[in-house]
Amino acid sequence: MVEIKAEKEISSEELSRLVVKGMQERKALDIVVMDLRGVKNAFADFFVVCAGTSDTQIDAIADSVDKEVWEATHTNPKSVEGKTNREWILLDYYDVIVHVFKKDRREFYKLEELWGDADFTYIDEDAA
Repeated sequence: MVEIKAEKEISSEELSRLVVKGMQERKALDIVVMDLRGVKNAFADFFVVCAGTSDTQIDAIADSVDKEVWEATHTNPKSVEGKTNREWILLDYYDVIVHVFKKDRREFYKLEELWGDADFTYIDEDAA
């Protein structure tokens, strides 16, 4: 008989840490955690943003994030966008939205500037 584990409830802050760990596993660049809890009309608690140098790498980063979250919580993202084009992959975990950009696309969209009221945490790339 196969035993199915129930989803494990964790805070959005803990979930954002799992996302960062998944990004670090695949050497993501310029990881930023944007805390939106104090931003009026924000639809999520956190955005976690990173970049990769190729479409292959950003696909691998997104897969690593998904694996890290699944192993800890048995939760899949509500939706995944951008896997076909692999220039900006978005994983929606309700309270935590994950943005994995190809480096040039991130520079073009400047997502951090759109949410300038957020509290920013810049993750040291050597911390992985």
